[in-house]
Amino acid sequence: MTNPLLTVGELAARGGVAVSALHYYESRGLIGSERSAGNQRRYPRAALRRVAFIRAAQQLGIGLAEIAAALEQLPQQRTPTKADWARLSAGWRAQLEARIVALQALRDRLDGCIGCGCLSLKACQLYNPDDACAATGTGPQRLLPGLR
Repeated sequence: MTNPLLTVGELAARGGVAVSALHYYESRGLIGSERSAGNQRRYPRAALRRVAFIRAAQQLGIGLAEIAAALEQLPQQRTPTKADWARLSAGWRAQLEARIVALQALRDRLDGCIGCGCLSLKACQLYNPDDACAATGTGPQRLLPGLR
């Protein structure tokens, strides 16, 4: 019969993460371990699913603080289910949509910059987007009104 607990090395290998990442996840409360008689970490097999959940969320650009908040909604150390993922990821959907819109706008500006090749700090849409004060002159236009 196989051991129901995994060593940190086994969990790292099977979860596709570094041992140091597992230690960090544990310090942040994302996963939990037991200690063996020799004071070595031992993880329940359910930790594999939690690590997979963490990695999937990170691939979406979700930070560990948000992942931790999502996992806190589950009973302590419970394995996230498909329904849990659907419910928790639905909360991230609007954030991801906003990021997609921002990245598309950045891409569109980048295409224009590549097209002209100027990289002018004065007119570049990447460096100085939507500069409304440029038409009124140089310098701190909002701080020194009427001095020009």
